[in-house]
Formats: sequence, structure tokens, C-alpha cells
Amino acid sequence: MAKLTDEISKRRTFAIISHPDAGKTTLTEKFLLYGGAIALAGSVKGKKTARHAVSDWMEIEKQRGISVTSSVLQFSYGGYCINILDTPGHQDFSEDTYRTLMAADSAVMVIDASKGVENQTRKLFKVCVMRHIPIFTFINKMDREARDPYELLEEIEGELGIATYPMNWPVGCGKEFKGVYDRGAGQMISFTANNGQREVAATAAAVDDPGLGALIGEDFAETLRGDVELLDGASAEFDLEAVQAGRLSPVFFGSALTNFGVEPFLKDFLRLTPPPLPRVCDEGEIDPFSPDFSAFVFKIQANMNKAHRDRIAFMRICSGKFEKSMEVLHVQGDKKMRLLQPQQMMAQEREVIDEAYAGDIIGVFDPGIFSIGDTICSPNRKIRFDGIPTFAPEHFARVRQLDTLKRKQFVKGTSQIAQEGAIQIFREPGKGMEEVIVGVVGTLQFDVLEYRLKNEYGVEIRLEMLSYQHLRWIEETPVEPKKLKITSDTKVVQDFKDNYLLLFTDTWNINWALDKNEGLRLAEFSR
Repeated sequence: MAKLTDEISKRRTFAIISHPDAGKTTLTEKFLLYGGAIALAGSVKGKKTARHAVSDWMEIEKQRGISVTSSVLQFSYGGYCINILDTPGHQDFSEDTYRTLMAADSAVMVIDASKGVENQTRKLFKVCVMRHIPIFTFINKMDREARDPYELLEEIEGELGIATYPMNWPVGCGKEFKGVYDRGAGQMISFTANNGQREVAATAAAVDDPGLGALIGEDFAETLRGDVELLDGASAEFDLEAVQAGRLSPVFFGSALTNFGVEPFLKDFLRLTPPPLPRVCDEGEIDPFSPDFSAFVFKIQANMNKAHRDRIAFMRICSGKFEKSMEVLHVQGDKKMRLLQPQQMMAQEREVIDEAYAGDIIGVFDPGIFSIGDTICSPNRKIRFDGIPTFAPEHFARVRQLDTLKRKQFVKGTSQIAQEGAIQIFREPGKGMEEVIVGVVGTLQFDVLEYRLKNEYGVEIRLEMLSYQHLRWIEETPVEPKKLKITSDTKVVQDFKDNYLLLFTDTWNINWALDKNEGLRLAEFSR
């Protein structure tokens, strides 16, 4: 029992979120560099090098320099076992980010120092607030021209409605970025620049050190002394309880590209962020230190490695210890089973493991039985975690394969990609899967669908954009769905779980359907 408690206490499981191009994937990779998981950092968008960020595994990600899937990365640093969930950086994949945040105990919010709070940052922050998870802010790209640090803190507080506490303070920016002042240690940390592919050397000096001017320049030293006096007088006391309740965000400044401030941030973050948190199930809260194993599926991914051609279900362990080949209960399927060859991930690299603990993320082979939100637990204690909602898509297209002889591959490809949660597929009642309607949250997902069907399943498709803008699940209906009174431009469809839904072109049609069909109840998302 002592070992179980010790192992779970060492776990830190967090997601990194940001607006596209704020430097999230670069920061993720630098954590791996300092954790010894990689020896050389690759430029995410480098044109002169063939290297790509290790957390971007899908070919389309490497081509576009963005993350469109959630990568799971595990490494050790400073006595901690760290699980990073690197979320999609593009707004069209916000639903995947939401599911990933369900598996995290805290979040690192990356903000571009020149742009401040951006649209996607606001959306993702709202999700964190919904879950009451601690949010740590890393203001990135101080190696470029940046906005005033006081102005950035004020914007975070005003736009996101959360109090901030600067843990460090930047000295200079752009080419004059000298390093950061660590408020806890009372020291200026000056970094020696390299090409950013390796760890940087750091030199520390106190604010009242006579040699500070020689280290960073007399003007910068004088400005820093004034800033320190202002910060110590103006900012409230640091409150760890408020941080862990999601009411106060510790703020760090730095540059992921040059590694300036990355290691001090990592050390402080690991010290302040909580170990695995309790999870809510139908019996109340589940203690992560309970000896009974429990987990839930938050992500499914097919064809991570073309050589394997398999499907991996990612599970967040919520309590106890997992051991390879142990008997578990799949609650939704009401079936006992053994999870063979459990794996931990470094992007697309896999390692078969013998054991894992609460807080860890494991991948298991999925023969097609798991769905997002499913609970897996010890057979002696049947529990069910809260489901993960499915949100209504906003863009729709009719999709058909160009080669009718590839019907089998088309059905398999669209079904598998839909089960991953990347797209939603619908069919007209009574019709087969030769032609489907695909719904997505953002239009870039159509590009990914077309790319994956061609490259992973050998199927070329034709996409015909449709004018529908709203989708509603039918919760209760006074008559058969096909007999509902609806406008001519409203369509009845079914999802791959055979639920009935309505597609609308505008909100007027939604209200018309509700008015004309007494007893009809519609829902914006499905659990």
C-alpha cells in the first residue's frame, strides 16, 4: 500500500492549451528535452531541417506545422512521473481538446507575449473553468518584441476573469531578452543563448548584487529593481489553495524557442500542481489512492502507425494500480476482459508496460468495443464515471466515394474516424453507408478526413458542402421521427448509434418544428 501511495503521489498529469501558433508544441518538446526524453529539440516549423516536433505524429501535422490530434507523452523529471496531454492547437479541433481536458488534473495555458489573450484561449479557458482545474500561465515568445508585462497581466485578469500572480518577471524582450527574475528565490536568472536545441546555461544573481549590472546591463538592472519593488508592494500574497481551486493563475514569462525560463517554470509548476485528483462517478467521488482500479476512455485513435493498422483506446487511470493482463470490467459492455499489451506513448512511439498508476495515461488495443467516455474498473466494484458530452457540429457535407468498388474501405474508414470523435457521420433512415452526411466543428476537419481516407484507407472521396447549420438530438417525440412536421429544408438523420436527429438550416426552422410538434424535445449535445 505504501508503494501505491508513493507512486500515485509522484504523478502529474496536465494538458497544454493555447491559441494556434502561441508555441504550445514547442514548449511541450522543451519539457521533454529537460526531462531527458529527447536529446535534441526539432523545430516545429523549420524549413531547413527535416526534423518535426516529436508530439506531432500525423503527416498532415508535419506539413502544416500544427497539432490536429492530442498526443500523449510521458517522462520523468525531478522525482516526478509526468504525463503531458498535448492538445490540438487549431480551433477546429476544440472538441478533442475538451475531451483531453477531462483527463487532465491541471492545465498550462500558453500565451503569445506580443498578442496576449486570443479567441481560442478564451474558449479553452472556459472549459478549464467548467472543470475547476488549476490553470498555470506561460507567457511565451519573450525572445520577440512583446507587450508590456503589466498590460498582459491586466488583460488576462480582465478577459478571463481569473486573478494572476507573477512567479517570475521578464527582463527585456526581443534581442534584448536577458532572462527572468525568480520572485520566490529573489534572484535574477540570466541565460546563455544557444540555438534552442539543447538546454541553456543559467547564471543567477540577487537584485542587490553589485555584479547585476555587469550581468544584464546597468539600465536593465535599474529597471528590474524598480519592478521588484512595485511587484512586492502591489501584488497579493500567493495562495496555493486558490491556485488549486482554479481561482488564481501563477504566471511565468519565458521563451520556449530559446529555452529561456523553461526549466525554472517546469520546476515550479511540478511543485505547485496537484497529484491525481478525485473523480466523480455514479457513487460519488473516487479516491485516486483507492486500491481498486478504475479508468475511463477519453480518446480513440486509429492508424497511429501505418505498420500496425490498429486502433488504440487511450485511458486515464483514475484510481489504484493497473497490471498487465489483469481482469477488468468494461462497464458499458457489461463484460469482463483482460487488457493485453497496454502501452505508454511518446507521440507515435510505443512501449509495452507491466504496470501503471492513477494519473497515468495508457493505450490499449481496441477491437472496436470501446467508445469515448466508457468506464473500465475492477470487477469487484462496478462504477460508472460521468460521460463525456458530444457537441453538435456546425458544418456539414455530403460525402461519397469516387470508386464504388471501395465501398468496404469507405465504410470502415468513415466509421473508424467517427468513433475517434474527429467527425460525426449521419445517414438518412433506411439508407446504407454508401453515401453519408459528415458533420464537423471546424472545416479543417474535412481536409483531415479527406487526407486520412486517401492515405490510410486508399479511398478518394467527393465532398459536397450542405447548407445546414444546426443539429439537434431528438430526446422525446410525439410521433415517429419520419412523421414529424418539419420544413422542407429540414432533414431527419440517424447517427452511427442509430439515434434520430434533425438537421436545420437556421434557428427559425428549429422553433417552427418545436411549435408544430407538441411534446417534441431536442438537445444540443448527446451523452
